[in-house]
Amino acid sequence: MSKVHVFDHPLIQHKVALIRDINTSSKDFRELVREISLLMGFEVTRDLRLKPVEITTPIEKTTVNMLADEDLAIVPILRAGLGMVDGFLDLVPNAKVGFVGLYRDHETHLPVEYYCKLPDDIEKRQVVVLDPMLATGGSAAAAIQFVKDKGAKNISFACLIAAPEGIKVLQEAHPDVDIFVAAKDEKLNEDAYIVPGLGDAGDRIYGTK
Repeated sequence: MSKVHVFDHPLIQHKVALIRDINTSSKDFRELVREISLLMGFEVTRDLRLKPVEITTPIEKTTVNMLADEDLAIVPILRAGLGMVDGFLDLVPNAKVGFVGLYRDHETHLPVEYYCKLPDDIEKRQVVVLDPMLATGGSAAAAIQFVKDKGAKNISFACLIAAPEGIKVLQEAHPDVDIFVAAKDEKLNEDAYIVPGLGDAGDRIYGTK
């Protein structure tokens, strides 16, 4: 079964508290999401591969460790996942970025892919799928399956807020995918919103209703 990493860092907890606040503006919300994503990224990228590289310091030649080539791809789920991309790129500017777009069929209630564009060498990379909210888990599970279908093997999932129901669904669908969560909340309500949550992340990032 996949591991669930819930962050307890004081800075992450503080910034999550701010994005929960209904009075936080879209501008501040976007900036906070980026900052939280950056802080989470330190742990999410802990297993990135390193390679020895010879350099010359002002004193002498030495061998140091640097990130291996062709190593990280980040894949936001459209549209809200885009808000987390820049935080990860701040850490790993050379990471490649793919995109998965989903909508939910009103009759079948199943996620349907409408867009999927991934790096050509996705099978060589450690992939981090991004979405601010893990509610029912259906969209995240479907997006990860689309990424697997394109050849990716080393995948993790990162979100800001998760409900226990969504974590359970994602673990059952993809027991090989570790889950990184800034905050694990109480439950889903009857409308499938996370409680206490923060509302609709996409609307709050982009100022839409």
